[in-house]
Amino acid sequence: MADNPVWKACKPFATGSLSGMFATCCIQPIDMVKVRIQLTAGTAEAAGPVTIASTMLKNEGLGAFYTGLTAGLTRQVVYTGARLGLFDNFTQRMKTPGKPLGVMENGFCALAAGGLAALVGNPADLALIRMQADSMKPAAERSGYSNVFTTMGKIVASEGAAGLMAGAAPTATRAMALNFGMLAGNAVAKDKLAAGGLTGAPLVFTSSAIAGFFASFFSLPFDFVKTQMQKQKKDPVTGELPFKSSMDCAMKILAEGGPLRFYAGFPTYYVRIAPHAMLTLIAQDFIKKSWSSMGL
Repeated sequence: MADNPVWKACKPFATGSLSGMFATCCIQPIDMVKVRIQLTAGTAEAAGPVTIASTMLKNEGLGAFYTGLTAGLTRQVVYTGARLGLFDNFTQRMKTPGKPLGVMENGFCALAAGGLAALVGNPADLALIRMQADSMKPAAERSGYSNVFTTMGKIVASEGAAGLMAGAAPTATRAMALNFGMLAGNAVAKDKLAAGGLTGAPLVFTSSAIAGFFASFFSLPFDFVKTQMQKQKKDPVTGELPFKSSMDCAMKILAEGGPLRFYAGFPTYYVRIAPHAMLTLIAQDFIKKSWSSMGL
């Protein structure tokens, strides 16, 4: 089985999907709070993560923290499976036997994998944002998004098939930034720490922690713009969208709130992204070793 060409081609993507799904199940509640913070930034309802979480629990119940889980898991199967799988493929092709890849090579592989994977996973990512934003509306105004498939169906019905790619550009940019920090950071940190004598579980944990920090730092501004682009809807009177493009969105946010507005919810975002990155990378390492132990 290990030498089967089909399995060899699919294994990196299956490993990435399983790793991402495991991490998402653990982090989904934090992600929900992060999205609420971003959606209310600059409004009278803006509040900190503890206040938002307690309000959600009181008014909507525990289930509110898992709104959009089906979309989140679908996204991990497609997006994380693709970005981790493509990164492994790209780095294997660029490697010279006995010589580790440098920062530039790892960075290029991470950027390419992140951008391509984000385009493929945009429909599920859009569905997740719409489901999370919809839950904030009064019951009478909700669109009735029950799962990822009905959400995507409603988007196609109202906006056409192209509507599933709303926010694709900022999504891809954000994914490239996150991948650069997470995968390139992890690969370089692992090589440097291993050269310093660190091995086993401490090596995996420390390198993934470093990767989690850089993933958060590089990606939050792009994530904020992506969320604003994906939640926007046409004005009922003019029929126009609030933002013409991701650049227009970024410029308006910068003018209204300054550069720090892009880092609204950074503590919650860090608590969400860093552990997710760490859990994904640790799970990936465990799954890779499990395949080997099973002869796969």
